[in-house]
This record gives sequence, C-alpha cells and structure tokens, in this order.
Amino acid sequence: MSTKTTPNGYTLDDSGQRVVVDPVTRIEGHMRCEVNVDEENIIRNAVSTGTMWRGLEVILKGRDPRDAWAFTQRICGVCTGTHALTSVRAVEDALKIEIPENANSIRNIMQLTLQAHDHLVHFYHLHALDWVNPVNALKANPKATSELQQKVSPKHAKSSPGYFRDIQNRLKKFIESGQLGPFKNGYWTNPAYLLPPEADLMAVTHYLEALDFQKEIMKIRTILGGKDPHPNWLVGGVPCPINVDGVGSVGALNMVSLNQISSIIDSTREFVKNVYIPDILAVGQFYKGWLYGGGISGTSVLAYGDIPDRANDYSPGNLLMPSGAIIDGNLKEVHEVDLRNPDEIQEFVPHSWYNYPDGVKGLHPWDGITEDNFQLGPNTKGTKTDIEQIDENAKYSWIKAPRWRGHAMEVGPLARYVIGYAKGHEEITEQINFVLKTLDVPVTALFSTLGRTAARALEADWAGDKMRYFMDKMIANIKAGDSSTANVDNWDPATWPKEAKGVGISEAPRGALGHWIRIKDTRIDNYQCVVPTTWNGSPRDSEGNIGAFEASLMNTKVARAEEPVEILRTLHSFDPCLACSTHVMSDEGRELAKVKVR
Repeated sequence: MSTKTTPNGYTLDDSGQRVVVDPVTRIEGHMRCEVNVDEENIIRNAVSTGTMWRGLEVILKGRDPRDAWAFTQRICGVCTGTHALTSVRAVEDALKIEIPENANSIRNIMQLTLQAHDHLVHFYHLHALDWVNPVNALKANPKATSELQQKVSPKHAKSSPGYFRDIQNRLKKFIESGQLGPFKNGYWTNPAYLLPPEADLMAVTHYLEALDFQKEIMKIRTILGGKDPHPNWLVGGVPCPINVDGVGSVGALNMVSLNQISSIIDSTREFVKNVYIPDILAVGQFYKGWLYGGGISGTSVLAYGDIPDRANDYSPGNLLMPSGAIIDGNLKEVHEVDLRNPDEIQEFVPHSWYNYPDGVKGLHPWDGITEDNFQLGPNTKGTKTDIEQIDENAKYSWIKAPRWRGHAMEVGPLARYVIGYAKGHEEITEQINFVLKTLDVPVTALFSTLGRTAARALEADWAGDKMRYFMDKMIANIKAGDSSTANVDNWDPATWPKEAKGVGISEAPRGALGHWIRIKDTRIDNYQCVVPTTWNGSPRDSEGNIGAFEASLMNTKVARAEEPVEILRTLHSFDPCLACSTHVMSDEGRELAKVKVR
C-alpha cells in the first residue's frame, strides 16, 4: 500500500477496496480499468489498461504510400474514414500535392457526416444507458411523457401519448421475455440513476429512433465514397467525378445524388436540433449536480484543428474547427501546436509494453519505434492469461503515453470546445453560453463527464450546419464551371523526391488524430499514428503523470462499489477506441502470431 502525488496534481492511494472492470464494454476494442475506493466509496486510485494491439505499422512498411489510406482506414470500423483522410493528407504533405476546392468540400462533408453520425451513435447506443434506466421506463405515464416531449422539443413530430404507449408496450414485452439484449447486465436498481420514468421512456424511444435514423446519415458517405463503412479515398483529391448532367453514371455525382445528399443533410440537422440537443438538456437538468469526471479537461487540453475552409491551407486561421493547446488551466492563453517539432509531441513507454533504446526518453512520431515487450510487474496478482490485479508501478498497457511539451493532455469534443471558447470562437461560445444558461450552471461545469457528453451534442449540431455550408459552397463552385475533384500531376512516383516526410491531421470524433510518414525510394520507410485514445487512455509517463482516463475517475464517489456505473459513465464519455490506440511492430520477417481456422 502506498500514497503518492503525481506531478499533474493527483494524490494516488492504492489502499482500500480494489474494483476491477474487465472488459469495459460499449466501446471499440478491449479495455480494462481498476480503481481503489476508500471506506466512503470515493475513488482514490485509477489504472487504465489497453489490453489489445494491432499491426498496421508493420504492414505498411515498404508499401506504396498512395495505398496507405486503405490500410490505415481498417484501424477502426467505427470512426471509419477519418484515418484514411488523415493518411492522404500525410502523403500529400510529404509529396507537396495540392487538391481541388471541390475535393476539399467533399472531404469536409464526409468528415462532418462522420462527426454527426458518430456523436449520435455514441450518445444513444453507447453512452445513454449510463444515464438512462430502460427498466424504469415501464413505470412511466405515456401522457406525461408526451407532455415532457412537447416541452423539451415541441418541433419533434413523434410525441403523442399513443406513440409512447406503443413504445412502452414493446419495451415491456422485450424485458418480460428475459431477452434483455443491449439492456442486459445493467445496474438498473442502482440509485445512481436519477431520471424520472417519463424521461427514461422518452430517452429509450429516441434510442430506437436514432438506431433507425443513423443509417440514413451514412448514405452521404456511401454516395461520395462508393461504400460505407470504409469509403474510398484518393491521394490528390477524391475518387468521385462530378457530372451534373449525367443520368445513371456509375460513381459520378449528378443532380440526383447531389439532391439526395442535400436532403439527408437537412434531415440530419433536424434530428440533431429537435431530438439530440433537447435530450442532452433534459438529461442535464437531472444530473447537473453530478459534476464528477473532469480530470485534466480543466487544465490540459489539445486540438489539432480540422475542416479547412479553403483547400491546402491547414493554418489555424483557415481551420473552422479550432486548434491549440491549453496548459495549467490558463484559458487566457492558447498555445499554437507544431506537429513537426520534435520537442512538442513525444511518446513515452516506461509503463507500456514496448521497448525503446532509451527506456526513459520520449520519441517524436517521425522517429517512432514500436517494439513489443509484454511483461507483468512483480506485484501483479494472477497470471498473464488471468490477471486479477495489475501492477501499475511496472508496465501495464499496450497504449503508449504521448505528451505535449511534457504534459498529459485530454483530446476530443470537450477539448475542442474549451479551446474554441477560450479563443472566442463565436459559434462555439454561443452554443456553450446557451447550455450554461439553460442548465443554470457555471462555466466550470464544462469540466465534467456531463460537460464532455454535452460537447459532443453541440459539435454534432455545429457539424450539421457546416455540412450545409460546404454543400452550398460546392454547388456554387460547380455552377461557376469548376467540376474538378482530383489533381494527379504528381501521381507518378518518378516525380517524387528520393526521401520525403509528412504529417497529416484531422479531428476524429474522439479527438486529435495525427499520422506521420517517412517515404524513401518511393516506399513507406516508417509510419506512425498517434490517435485520440492514445492521448486519453495513456498510462503513467516517466515523471508519473497520469492520463485523461485515469485522472477523470479520481475522487469520484460511487453509489455502490459492486455496481460501478459511475466508472462506466465517465469512461464512456470519452468514447474509448482501443482498436485505434494500441499497436505493435517487429523486426522484419518476425512472426507475431499464428491463427488457425478450422
């Protein structure tokens, strides 16, 4: 048993009851979390473990950089497309390739569509059940639920008592059948659930509506990218030509497909404004006193920025989604971020299952090394295949520990909104002030699990508006006579320099995403991804600083240690993606694993 204070200000106490959540479900990938709670059920120590790895970097070595997007996109099937976008930007940066304006608009529409879709799916299907009790919805009065719906969202058409009664009856049959499906294993008698039955019924109804509506949103990416998930991309632009007069032209954008996209954009904006935002505000009214989970969101946040207004310009002033870094909680100073500077972004591995030539020194991604070294610490309880308690003083995660100028940082929608608010971003400031006024809470309420959840909803609303902006911009450009969507001037490798390196950025739904590439003799010499969950889910670094996941759990009071819904509530607010964040490389030709299929 020991007590120690980290440089970033957290006092860790590993005495008390150890609570293990393994696996953490309703996320992408495999994750383990352990906490120590004291006699008052307050979390005094938190350990976040990434329990899986991937091999994309070793697969990419020696390949054609023009194909990298197709491989990196398979890192994740949830935030599908954002890795591909980041990859083509990295290659274009290395080879000095510029894209047409139409390609920039199409890429932005695809990325913004992903943002809106991912945020909807995250709240309703991954996170809502941390706030909403579907079993309690059986006690609701459908007439009172209808009145609540009309109060919080008068423009939503589906609000009659009969409609809610029908949903309640369907839910009752589902639960009484004993086949709870997605509602199984929930802590439905836990006092941590605070919504009245009518709010629960309304939210469960919208859970089902969102499940049906989400497939409509992604038709945009299917039209523009040829398929979804994993739409098609292209170094130098986008692979879909524009032929507005074409009829039945395969793969080309004509007036039929453009009008369909425009209609879906309108439907998306309507659903977000009339369902998603009101639901967040309704949930917030009942949980605004539960402001745990802020962690380092109030001190250290990072964003690379995204959604360039004009093509080929990734300067902060041209990125509609804000960029910058805030440290030590100083909202009056937003630092610029240089992803090429080896002193700014470094990855450390003292508590990660990897080897570095120097085990303490951090490495910039252009010089990244990922050599696996799985070993359990001497104080681990259990075995390699059945860990009972991890030893956090040793290596304990497949996730590395990235740092910005030595600081552990939080990334994601909340980080983007805090930075936008600090920079005086007009639209973001108006959104935040509206929520704070509606819920009657101070600005410090942002730095919480609820604030992180609300930021995603606000960003979905913002993304829908920007989808309309770029759609109108592209149509105007086409009307002006410009139908180009790709630049292939430097497509031939014979035009490339002998060596080149580049970096591509995007703001994935989960946060800041960067790909760093080195090209030598027209082939990939090194490729490294630092993804949002690498930032948020990082283990301790060489100085002992804890990452965003671990910090967010500290000092949270849980109602029942044996039913830690509060742990899930906060971790889910980040939307962890372990498939993105963990990786492994090996020496050339070394066998990593053998899978036998019978």
